[in-house]
Order: sequence, then C-alpha cells, then structure tokens
Amino acid sequence: MRNTIVIPLVLAMAVAGIAGGRWWEARQQAGAGGSAQASAAGPVASGPAQRKILYYRNPMGLPDTSPTPKKDPMGMDYIAVYEGEDADPGTAPAGQVRISADKVQKLGVRVEAAAMRPLARIVRASGRVEPDERRVATVTAKFEGYVERLHVNATGQPVARGQALFEVYSPELVSAQREYAIAVQGMRALAGAGSDAAAGMKQLAESSLARLRNWDLPPEQVEALARSGEARRTVTFRSPVGGIVTEKKAVQGMRFMPGEMLYQVTDLGAVWVIADVFEQDIAAMRPGARATVRIDAYPERTFPGTVSYIYPTLKAETRTVPVRIELPNPGHLLKPAMFAQVELPSGDPRPVLTVPDSAVIDSGTRSVVLVQAGEGRFDPREVRLGARGDAYVQVLEGVREGEQVVVAANFLIDAESNLKAAVHSLGGHQGHGTPALGADGAAPAAAAAGKSAGAGHKGEGSVDAIDAKAGTVSLEHGPIASLKWPAMTMEFKVANEALLRGLKPGTQVAFEFVERQPGEWVITSIAPAAAAHGHR
Repeated sequence: MRNTIVIPLVLAMAVAGIAGGRWWEARQQAGAGGSAQASAAGPVASGPAQRKILYYRNPMGLPDTSPTPKKDPMGMDYIAVYEGEDADPGTAPAGQVRISADKVQKLGVRVEAAAMRPLARIVRASGRVEPDERRVATVTAKFEGYVERLHVNATGQPVARGQALFEVYSPELVSAQREYAIAVQGMRALAGAGSDAAAGMKQLAESSLARLRNWDLPPEQVEALARSGEARRTVTFRSPVGGIVTEKKAVQGMRFMPGEMLYQVTDLGAVWVIADVFEQDIAAMRPGARATVRIDAYPERTFPGTVSYIYPTLKAETRTVPVRIELPNPGHLLKPAMFAQVELPSGDPRPVLTVPDSAVIDSGTRSVVLVQAGEGRFDPREVRLGARGDAYVQVLEGVREGEQVVVAANFLIDAESNLKAAVHSLGGHQGHGTPALGADGAAPAAAAAGKSAGAGHKGEGSVDAIDAKAGTVSLEHGPIASLKWPAMTMEFKVANEALLRGLKPGTQVAFEFVERQPGEWVITSIAPAAAAHGHR
C-alpha cells in the first residue's frame, strides 16, 4: 500500500521538473530576444535629449536670477538659461562677450562692416521769409510842409518805379522857387552890365538852385521854373523803386516835418529766408552753398536758394545762429513773415571711416561699439567719434576698416554681458555659473560675503527706511574701504525684492552691493549682522 502511493508521487514530481525546465528555457530565449529587439528599436524610439535649465534670469538684464519661473515687477516672464549658454567667462579673452548661436539668432543680431564713405548729411532748420533789406526804399521830405493830394492811398498797393505817390505844399519850397526865378531873371538883365553885379546875381541864382536840388525838387520842375520863371505851388513825390507799398503814413491834409517817413516801398522780386541753425551744425555752413526751402502754403513746391551770409552772433535763448538765404520770388509767392523749412546739404565729399550710428552705445562718458570676433563672440571697443551724418558716424579711433560691428541688438548683447558679469560677481556659483540661491530666491549672505568678486563692495550698518514698492532701502552705513566712502546714510536699490524680507528699521545688517551703472548702487546680498558673522 505504501509503495502504491510513493510511485505516483515520484512520477508527478519528475513531470513537473521537466515542464519547469522547458518553461525556464523558453523565458530565457524570450528575454534575450526582447532585449535584442529593444536594443534595435531603442535609437528610433528615444527622443532628442532635453536641455537642462540652469536658472531663470531677469528679462531687463538686471543682476537678478531665480531657480524657478517667475515674473518681474512689470509682469514680464523671467528668461530660462540653459546648460551651455552660460559659458564661463574664463574661457573667453578678458572683456569679450560670448553669446550662444541660438541666442544670437533669437536676439536678431545684425552686423555691418566699417567702411570708407563720404559723410554727407542734411542740416534741417526752421526759418522765416523776410524782405531783402537792399530792396526797401523809404520816401521822406527834407522840408516842412503839408500833404496836398494822395495818388497812392493804400498799403499793399503795387507801384512802378517813377510812379507818382503824393503831392505836397510847402511855403519854404515856394519861397525858394521864387528866389531862384528872381535870381535867374536878374542874371539875364545884368548880362551887359558890370562884371561885379553880374557875378553877384549869378552866385545868388546858383545858391538858390543848389537849395532846390538839396530838397530833391525834380530836375524837370527846376528846368521849367528856369524857363518860365513861375513857381509851382505843389511838388510831386514819385516812387524810387518798383514794388509794394509796405508802409504808408501819409494822410491827405496832414502836416509833416523834415525827415519824417511818409511811404515805404519794397521790391519783393527777391527775398531772404533767415534760417535758425543750431549751434552744433553751424561749422558745416558755408557761404555759397545751395539750399532748398519749403513753405507750408505750397507743399508741392520747393524753392532753391543760396546761402549768402552767416551772422556773427548767437541767440542765447535758442542756441541758434541766423543764416541768410537769398532766393528769387517769381509771382511774389513768398510773403514776408511766412514760416519756412530749410534743408542745407553739408559734409565733406572725401571718404572717411564710418560705422552706422546704430552701432554706437553712448553711455554719456564714452562711446562703445561691439566688434564681432567670431561666431557668437563680440569685443567691446571704446571708440572716438568725429562728424555725424544722417545714418553714419565717423570713427577716428578704435575700429579698423572691414571689421564687422553689431548694428542691431547691440543693447541686448550689452545687457546680456552686464548680467553675466553681475551674476559672476555675486560668487557662490553652482555648476555653470548659477548663483547659490536660498529657498526665497535671495543669495545667502554667507555665500555672497565669502566669495564676492572684485566688482562687489561690502559694508555694515543699520536699516534707516524701507520702500518695498520702489524696491529700495536706506542704510546708515559705516565707511566703505573699497570705495573710500565715509560713514553716511544713503539709499540703495535691491537686486531682488526678496532681499527686503525680514528687514526692519533699526536692524543691524551686513550687505554687499555693486554699481550697475554710473551712480546706481544695487544691493546683491543683505542679512542681519549677527547671522552674517556667524556664517563667516
């Protein structure tokens, strides 16, 4: 009975062992085949490697970074900085800016070669139409009298040269005429008498005639007086030039005195335009240069003229120098006192070394251009500038002909370089130049205090006032040895609003700061003095 039970049990175990061995062999083969299949399919199935984000930087180029996405106070998203983009400045020559190729494309960087070209430009100025002073005539009398009759009795009336304007009566003039007529008659009567009497009468006639001529009595009236011996009651005054009556003071029946102006006649066949040229452009003005004048009343027309005179005085109120332009005035289209826009070509026709004016970054104290040194590499060069044209500026020193200068996005590259310099000056970098940040996004005081670069400055003091809205803090600090500052109270900006957290007026603090731009001091690290000393 016992053997009957054992034999079937042994057979069952043997069958189970054989089945298990075959199952294990099949699994091994399947696993090997699956691995081979996965190995073959792996390169096809795997996607492109994802770039690692190092940190997020301020979109305005400020030395402020964050380990997580955030927005600046203006609502702009911080920009991600990927691994490989934040190259160590030590790998590039000192002062050189390195930007990755994809960032160069995103910024829209364009370059143009410095080249020799004539630096022509147009000086534009405002002006006004004025009559030619040499074509203005004034009609006056040299004796006392009365206006007897007006032939031209309206201002603005056109007159021809020699046209009668008015007639006057003068008792003095009538007496002088009679005196001359009597002298002429006496001279004729004494023609056969003694020489002394005839000579005396002749002298009296010549004296009377000279007085009439000095009073501008017309020659034909003098001849008629000598022939007839009759004095005329009135004298006619005529226009000395052809033009327009621009001023009329004579009124019929009025009494006038010697030298009093009665009429003014202006020839408007040619006029002046007095242009007010700014002080910095006056050196380019030359007498004889051509000018183009535009008038608002005739927008479709231009009036050519010539620079005839540059006045020797400057108007202190407007810092301009008057420049006279002469131009013909056919049809009297140009009226005195009209406003005019003047274009004056200037510049030296000889070629000079120039760069586009958009390539120059002017800080107020110096001018800089970015010269392309290679793919994604740019050298900041300080340049000395000369004359300026409409789109180009002369370079006297700092750039050679043929060098490629950045003409678009140069301010963005400048902001990028300032950001990297500020980030590296903070110290405590992680990996590819990322500053060591705390949980609140602020640089720990210990890292900043212990590893500050030469661009930063350290100080200690107490909090005087905080303006969280403006992002500023006023500190009453001790002497700053690196800047040779004495103890004082001054206001600083903060690189990150998180730096203001936990600060209160009266708190003793240790802080670090940099000069972001001339006169703008930015705190990059601040902490209570006890905590800062504890980390050192």
